[in-house]
Amino acid sequence: MTKIVFALAATLTLAAAQTPPDAPKTELLYPNGAPGALGDEDRDKPSLTIYLPTNKTFAVPTGVIVCPGGGYQNLAMDHEGVQIARFLNSMGVAAFVLKYRLGPRYHHPVMLNDAQQAIRIVRGRAKEFGIEPNRVGIWGFSAGGHLASTASTHFSGPETRPDFAILSYPVISLLMPHVHQGSKRNLLGENPDPKLVENLSNELQVTKDTPPTFLFHTNEDTSVPPENSVMYYMALRKAGVPAELHIYERGRHGLGLAQMDAAAATWPSRLGDWLRTRGFLK
Repeated sequence: MTKIVFALAATLTLAAAQTPPDAPKTELLYPNGAPGALGDEDRDKPSLTIYLPTNKTFAVPTGVIVCPGGGYQNLAMDHEGVQIARFLNSMGVAAFVLKYRLGPRYHHPVMLNDAQQAIRIVRGRAKEFGIEPNRVGIWGFSAGGHLASTASTHFSGPETRPDFAILSYPVISLLMPHVHQGSKRNLLGENPDPKLVENLSNELQVTKDTPPTFLFHTNEDTSVPPENSVMYYMALRKAGVPAELHIYERGRHGLGLAQMDAAAATWPSRLGDWLRTRGFLK
């Protein structure tokens, strides 16, 4: 019976993720050129790809900016970008996949600046996208989870603060022993200032103003240890911020929606429950 339930959950998740959205539209974050750009190549031009729900009667006034992972050196734009946008659309949520600038060509704060610009754009054009400006979330995977948690803890004002965050097997800490060294190096360079490393270890930067957060991780993750999610959850709890944490026993790093992994395939449903409980879904 258990195997049947897992298989059904995986099938439903896969079907939801493959629901075709309206044709996506990609727009530059900075139409007149990105601040601090080091060239005029595609990698110097951060962008948002906009996915709006096909079924307008089912749509909810919620939008999510999606930050794919890739160690701050690459972007997993399919299973942590396009598939995530389609999954969100299947729940009536507008999705905005962020192509942010990467290391080692770029370093902090360029990535955070790109994420904050994305939040400004989505919030400023909320009516056009069919969402409410106070229902703009951010979802990050792995190093993209570090970017999303940085946006959640280092916002420059109300206009750049996400209203909620979803963190999937996120890089959180840049300190030993749980740091993902590749992400740290690509984000900060070879010999970063220890004070900057501490400042961007986001488990240390949570306050009562950090947005409500959902976290998903697996115990088998050897690339980004689940202690990253645990430490962030404990910091949220201490600060009185609503949070939910799910750690599955099995599952490799980089699962995305875990469509083909029976052990973890139920986690998107848990996320849906959380979004509904927080009032972001019907």
